[in-house]
Amino acid sequence: MKPDHNHFMDRAMALAQEAMDEGNRPAGCVIVKDGRVVGEGRNLVYTAYDPSAHGEMVAIRNVAASLKTVELSGCTLYTTMEPCPMCCWTIIDCGISTLVLGGRHASMKRKGLGAYSVEAMLAMTERSLDLVTGVRQKECEEMRRNWKGWEAWQQRQK
Repeated sequence: MKPDHNHFMDRAMALAQEAMDEGNRPAGCVIVKDGRVVGEGRNLVYTAYDPSAHGEMVAIRNVAASLKTVELSGCTLYTTMEPCPMCCWTIIDCGISTLVLGGRHASMKRKGLGAYSVEAMLAMTERSLDLVTGVRQKECEEMRRNWKGWEAWQQRQK
């Protein structure tokens, strides 16, 4: 049975909205295994005073603790925004099988990441990951642009 990417991205977007409502960057993630949600996370950087509390990291920590393993093969991670290099490496290193993306840095014209993309990270590290792009992309990018800190954050990324 084909996974319902829109269904799981809807939940990730709801988590991103929660993060934004709390004063964090709008990023939400859902991790699915065998068709069911096994964990989720949202960006908590500003409210937790933790620069590593990106949505993907929070979700992976929650799932690893819940399943009592750091090996997450067979899992699919849905995220509203393309993961940064830190998060991308963690996704690769813990063995997540599939990454489903909403927004992309290149189309957002994000400054500060140079030529980075998930595809570039995979090529550089000679690792593999099933990648699904374009799921609710426009909506996810619009949410990021509507974040009240977007302009200031963009300026700091130069």
